[in-house]
Amino acid sequence: HLGAAFFPDAMWLRVIGRIAFPLYAWGVAVGAEHTRSWRRYAARLLALGVISQPFYMFALNHPITKFNVLATLLLGLIAICGIREKKYWLSALAVLLPCFIEMDYGVRGVMLVLLLWACQDNPLALSALFSAYCVFWGANSRQVFLIGPYAVRLQQLAILALPLMLWPRRARTKIPRAVAYGAYPAHLALIWL
Repeated sequence: HLGAAFFPDAMWLRVIGRIAFPLYAWGVAVGAEHTRSWRRYAARLLALGVISQPFYMFALNHPITKFNVLATLLLGLIAICGIREKKYWLSALAVLLPCFIEMDYGVRGVMLVLLLWACQDNPLALSALFSAYCVFWGANSRQVFLIGPYAVRLQQLAILALPLMLWPRRARTKIPRAVAYGAYPAHLALIWL
């Protein structure tokens, strides 16, 4: 977001965001399996999204009609829960809503949460599908740099998140919930200030 706010033409500064979003999507996909109450989880995402929205709008100069990434993550969680509870209309609604309401990552972001959830227990499937998704996702995104004749595109660099997704869950450091949830609005508030 620092690059988007202050150096909009420096695409290399946006790479960290392309790594961060799949990790947040991964967190929601894994969290959907481990939460005791998906409704409380959804309420936390909604509350964080509402708290973050003014900072998102002011820091990045977005209109009030464009929602931050937490809307996308919330819809991804709702889509997962719709499938798990066999309320497929809920999943369909969660996938279709970003087609009509502008939000960060939109329908592709919601679909990424679903994809990661569907293959989270199969590292080979996760690697193959996420790699293919990054190639598809990045085909029309902005060029960051060239490697010989090949243009490396911004969205394709999301593949750099894959090693962290494959890292064994038991070996990971647990981040305090307040830090994990507070990082998003806090960094946007700092950029705004």
